[in-house]
This record gives sequence, structure tokens and C-alpha cells, in this order.
Amino acid sequence: MTANQLMFILFALMISVFSVLTVTSQKILRAAVYLLFVLISTSGLYFMLNYQFLAAIQLTLYAGGIVVLIIFSILLTSHISQSFESLGWQKNIFSAIASVAGAILSIVTILDYKFSATAEAAKEVDMRLIGKSLLSVDYDGYVLPFEVISVLLLAAMIGAIVIAKKASPAKTKSPTYNQK
Repeated sequence: MTANQLMFILFALMISVFSVLTVTSQKILRAAVYLLFVLISTSGLYFMLNYQFLAAIQLTLYAGGIVVLIIFSILLTSHISQSFESLGWQKNIFSAIASVAGAILSIVTILDYKFSATAEAAKEVDMRLIGKSLLSVDYDGYVLPFEVISVLLLAAMIGAIVIAKKASPAKTKSPTYNQK
């Protein structure tokens, strides 16, 4: 087994384990930290594939930006110790069936696809072309979708904070301190 294969197996196991921990964790802050580990492991796979630009975007935008935003919103709404409710056995069985069905569908789709090697030489990465594509508003541009997603995320965060702050006052009592 080569070092590349070992690193791939390590990153794949980390992604799998932390993904499951993200969706099964009872504590919301732990789930956000597990998501951070998933995103960092994904960027490790991108580095292995020599996609340095995509790996850097993964680290800065997702791991560095989105997860920090999620953690700050958890801390701002004072729900750091909030636990999710336990799921009943019916929901666990349905979730397991849906997960197995999704895995089977993915495996069958991958196995049915005819992967073919190409004789083409690898294309040189042109950073100017990537930059122009990212900043373009033309057909292949990404400025408009990026701005729409940015506004959508901002609206979702503001809405989540407003909803969290409207929690019943009986549940969110401020701590009392003994003054001497």
C-alpha cells in the first residue's frame, strides 16, 4: 500500500466518521465542530488530487467562514449547552433505510458508469481564466450566484438569530449573582 492510498483511506475514514458524528451528535456545538473536521478532511482530499485552488477555497470559505459563522451564531444565541431531543426508534429505522437506499443508489450509479481513460494531456491551470470566470457576469460567470447565495445565507442567519432570541423567557433566564 502506497502513502497516497493510505492518506486517501485516512481522509475517507475521517470524512465518514465525522459526517456520522455531525448528524448524530446531541450537542449543537459539537455537531458544528464535527462539521469543521469533515470540511478540513475534504480539503485534504483536494490537496491530494493537486487541486490546490479548490482546497484553499474549501479551507477559507467553508471551514474558515461558514463554520465560524455557525459557531458564532450558536454562541450569540446562548444555546451552547442546548441538546437535541432523542429520536424515537421509528425515526432511526427510517433514517437507516434511507441511508442504505442512498448508498445502494450511489454505488449502482458509479458501477454502471463507463469510466474511460483519455489520451489528452492534462490542461495547464490558468489562474487568469479562473479569476475572470469567477468575476464574470457572463454565461460562465459566478458573480450573480455567489451574491444570491450570500444574501440568502445572511437572511437565514438573521432569521435564525431572531427566532432564537424570541424563545420563551422562562427557558432563557439570565444568571443571578450573589452580591455581597
